[in-house]
Amino acid sequence: QVRPVESGGGLVQPGGSLRLSCVASGFNITRYLMKWYRQAPGKERELVGTNTPGDISTMFATSVRGRFTSSRDNAKNTVYLQMSSLKVEDTGMYYCTDVNEQYWGPGTQVTVSS
Repeated sequence: QVRPVESGGGLVQPGGSLRLSCVASGFNITRYLMKWYRQAPGKERELVGTNTPGDISTMFATSVRGRFTSSRDNAKNTVYLQMSSLKVEDTGMYYCTDVNEQYWGPGTQVTVSS
């Protein structure tokens, strides 16, 4: 089955850090740009950022710039989202997907709360 699987979410206090992982099962990420999305309760899904095959991170959500960065380990077929200085408004379900948004994982929940 072709699908990404996210992990690494959890409950963290404001100001804390988390690293999310996305293991791509059934397809090789080496040639693909990968995307990170998030969806907060009651809000639309938002593009957080991307990671290129050359491991270039770009954060599109202005609220996360300077705090989040993406990376990858092609040997492990895995992309990461390193999140620091977390805020309450970062709470939501985080997803990774391929460049064409064809394959979606179940997501991993991030909750930032004191």
